[in-house]
Amino acid sequence: MQVQFFAIFVEPYIPQDQKFQVILEQIDLFYEAMLKFPDMKHIKKWSDLAKLNHNQVGAVLTIEGLDGIGNDLTKLRVLYQLGVLSVGITWNQANLFADGVGESRGAGLSELGKQAVYLNNSRNVLTDVSHLHVKGFWDVIEIANYPIASHSNAFSLCNHPRNLSNEQIKALVEKNGYIGIVFHPLFLTGKETATISDIIAHFDYMCGLGAENHLGFGSDFDGISVYVDNLQHSGQFHNLITELKKHFSEDIVQGFAGGNFKRLVPR
Repeated sequence: MQVQFFAIFVEPYIPQDQKFQVILEQIDLFYEAMLKFPDMKHIKKWSDLAKLNHNQVGAVLTIEGLDGIGNDLTKLRVLYQLGVLSVGITWNQANLFADGVGESRGAGLSELGKQAVYLNNSRNVLTDVSHLHVKGFWDVIEIANYPIASHSNAFSLCNHPRNLSNEQIKALVEKNGYIGIVFHPLFLTGKETATISDIIAHFDYMCGLGAENHLGFGSDFDGISVYVDNLQHSGQFHNLITELKKHFSEDIVQGFAGGNFKRLVPR
């Protein structure tokens, strides 16, 4: 796993006039703490991935939810300049751009949301659908050049609203998008417990829908509080890789472990 997303996330309870400051503080922490590790290389543009050596980890700055910028697209452009390469339009709630999966209204992208997606397209920035309401998902699929679901699973195996229907999975494949399988037990089994076999079941199911070359790991280790048995942190990735190799070829597993992502990102 040679590429790692570092997500900026602002808690919904933060007052609106303080949210952008919280975003900047997290970016500052990324620069001052994470990038001080000698083997951590900041990916400022996608072509940097090809320059990584085998001992380096590519650090990609992302944001999960745009409510922190209010309605100010200038702030989004500032985030690009600071290195953000993937943008999740919402978290679970609604904002001025779209509704998240937790919003009962179920609206799609607003005009402002569409402008944000077009800006992403113009900067070769990914648009992340993982927390969007279903209507917003389809709006993104229609206009985004680089859609991804950074951490979502198969709804047919676990009917959680954060997961993807068969039609959504196929649409991402058709748009040459990417899907990161998330390791949260609630999105794997609907319970607070899960095994590596449950993760493999989601990989296998999506492969059956034609997504074999569009899958990877969307662990969400820093966003969950319950974990898969024997996969509680990145130091245990080898346990997952070992089991995947019992079910898939070496080439396919290499794709899951980063090859697919590096192939699918903008050039």
